[in-house]
Amino acid sequence: MRLENSWREYWRKMRGTTRGSPPRVSNEELFWSWIGAFLGISALAAVGQLLFAGTDLVLMIGSFGASAVLVYGAVRSPLAQPRNLLGGHMLSALIGVVCWKLFHQVPWLVPGLAVATAIALMHATRTLHPPGGATALIAVIGSPKIHDLGFWFVLMPATLGPLILLVVALLINNLPRSRRYPEIWF
Repeated sequence: MRLENSWREYWRKMRGTTRGSPPRVSNEELFWSWIGAFLGISALAAVGQLLFAGTDLVLMIGSFGASAVLVYGAVRSPLAQPRNLLGGHMLSALIGVVCWKLFHQVPWLVPGLAVATAIALMHATRTLHPPGGATALIAVIGSPKIHDLGFWFVLMPATLGPLILLVVALLINNLPRSRRYPEIWF
């Protein structure tokens, strides 16, 4: 009977605790989120094109799209703060590169190892930034071009990219009176 109740409680947790959809944001919030994301991602693309076209360096990786959601769409979230944005990507990139270099001979192991280790390290350093998990994953499942970057991947794109997103976030998120960014630096 006790085992049956614990299983029932276990499955009941999956129903969630809140009913209904999240509240809708204001049109002003929609506007500034759009402007910030557009300018931030466009700045990354422009810098990448101007400085690195024709080289093996990359500046744009998919995890930056998720960072844009946080940094421009959830500006007050602890996960969107500069410490998390920069630290999360940098640490996760480092973990991804190290995991690839050490374990690339075991292709089924390295993606999980990289993401799990990145999450643990982000927690331990108080730099949790969900897109960082994607950065670690990109470092291990990326193209040969990504793998050839080795530890340069940590600097380019995983440090420079978030720095560009941060500069745009500081400029755009503080224009309207209704927004303030960051809540905390470090």
